[in-house]
Amino acid sequence: MVNNIADAIEDYILQQLAAKEDGQVELKRTELASKISCAPSQISYVLSTRFTHEKGFVVESRRGLGGYIRITIIESIELKDDYIYKEMISKIEDGTKFEYVKSMIDYLLLHKMVTKREAELCAQFIYSLYNARAIGIQERTKLIRSVFITLSKMAELANK
Repeated sequence: MVNNIADAIEDYILQQLAAKEDGQVELKRTELASKISCAPSQISYVLSTRFTHEKGFVVESRRGLGGYIRITIIESIELKDDYIYKEMISKIEDGTKFEYVKSMIDYLLLHKMVTKREAELCAQFIYSLYNARAIGIQERTKLIRSVFITLSKMAELANK
């Protein structure tokens, strides 16, 4: 569930990045501001605080009529699996939609953090949780988080 404008901007950009195989997206600041109903300065704020080099991103910006924002994921050891998993787990709340969780799994697959088989199994299990009437929303949230915690632990073991 998106808590504020900054979260909405970040989520939108991350979803766009997850959909790209090359880990790079080019956006127009005014179009993005219009789509999310915010001021362009709010986009600038999110880019400068949440898409930093330390967090594994390079942001290029060109202002003016033909201006754009290009965001690229750094493909290096600097981008820690642990950070990505913690971010994903923190965004899984009771109101989180299946499509959003699926986009997280797609991101992991795209960046080779899980295999295709693992991604399919996780997606099917999580889909089943969303359709299980006997499971409450809070229990579903705990189970979905546990899937990502397990994936994080597996990644940690694989990197040792």
